[in-house]
Amino acid sequence: QVKLTESGGGLVQPGASLRLSCGVDGGTFGGYVRAWSRQVPGKEREIVASITYGGHQTWYTESVKGRFTISKDIGKNVVYLDMNDLKVEDTAVYYCAARNSTSLSANRFDYPYWGQGTRVTVSS
Repeated sequence: QVKLTESGGGLVQPGASLRLSCGVDGGTFGGYVRAWSRQVPGKEREIVASITYGGHQTWYTESVKGRFTISKDIGKNVVYLDMNDLKVEDTAVYYCAARNSTSLSANRFDYPYWGQGTRVTVSS
């Protein structure tokens, strides 16, 4: 069974940076769009960034534009989310997701494959 696995979460102060990684076990998700999403308790899960298989197209939700960067190491089949200038409101559980498509999507319901999540806490 193909599985997405996130890592890199932690507790940081406002203004700090973190890098999240999403690897694949048991398969490749070759050709799939990959995305990062986040969820705060009591709120809906939101897609914050997505990237095409080849890494040529990316999309970001407005609140993270200019601070977060999604990238991909095709050889390692790992997708990264570099988060800079973190804010308290970025605190959430961050999930990696995948969809069998060449088109980016900001709709979480378009992603059938999900990791277990990694927690990011931004606090002073």
